[in-house]
Amino acid sequence: MRQFSEACERNKGPILDVIKPYLQHSNEVLEVGSGTGQHAAYFAGAMPHLTWHTSDLRANHPSIMAWVESSELPNLRKPRTLDVSQAVWPVNQADAIFTANTCHIMSWERVLDLFQGANRVLKPGGHLLIYGPFNVNGQYTSESNKAFDASLKERDPESGLRDYDDMNRVARHNGFSLIQRHDMPANNMLLAYQKNSAF
Repeated sequence: MRQFSEACERNKGPILDVIKPYLQHSNEVLEVGSGTGQHAAYFAGAMPHLTWHTSDLRANHPSIMAWVESSELPNLRKPRTLDVSQAVWPVNQADAIFTANTCHIMSWERVLDLFQGANRVLKPGGHLLIYGPFNVNGQYTSESNKAFDASLKERDPESGLRDYDDMNRVARHNGFSLIQRHDMPANNMLLAYQKNSAF
């Protein structure tokens, strides 16, 4: 039942290099949309000082649970059921939130819900780390991203690549400041936000 993603295997190292400094003082990290569970097992193993909470829609739980069990890591938690539109999330407080390859799969309304939920859950000064492909100034950053966006919208018209500026606008509206945009391999980005203390 343990699923394996080649993309996860390729990107886990570069992602860890970027997120590790942001999480060095974190204790509780919530992953929104843990997918196969590969990232969770790898990141929890690489950062034993923190507790990594997995979450996803219930359909993805079997693979996540298989990775949790096979890793035998004391700091990796079994998956919680999380739909970002829920008024109450299963983890009600965290030092940081990580999510990978989710914003282009969910509708724009759910992206708004993601930021709103993160605002409720994160402590002041907490980090929201979002990985995936994004457009810049309304333009695709590569032909492969353009083709990927077309395939997403063919499957679900409400999905698709989000624009970097739109993400930042919604972040500001929900009390987050952009710390840095990290350009990642394979035309992806990691957007690092911090929750404002005064919000």
